[in-house]
Amino acid sequence: MANIVKREHRGEVTAAEPVRTVTYSPPVDVVETADELRLYADLPGVRPEDLDIRFENGELTLHAKVAPRPEKGEFLLREYGVGDFYRTFTISEEIDSDKISAELTQGVLVLHLPKREAVKPKRITVKTS
Repeated sequence: MANIVKREHRGEVTAAEPVRTVTYSPPVDVVETADELRLYADLPGVRPEDLDIRFENGELTLHAKVAPRPEKGEFLLREYGVGDFYRTFTISEEIDSDKISAELTQGVLVLHLPKREAVKPKRITVKTS
């Protein structure tokens, strides 16, 4: 962690917060079913209390904080980078934002983005005359 800056939200200073020099964009898979979009995001090392998911003005934002690993000794090889995760998605009006839900299990976030009833596919019955 490098510097300390004041974080602003809508023009108001909310708190001093450390600035990380590294932010990662987590890999994501999106699956569409008739009822919902399901978003899977890999967030290794993230605890549920360090995950902030927001939906505002048609955008879904994921922000996850990851604490550095306390390691004793000297690294012989270091490939795994530690930093915060951040990603934003534009969400269609077809999604019912009031019913969005999330679960985090073993470092994988699953977001359920249910479709509004009006946009779900409907089967049309064909009548004979």
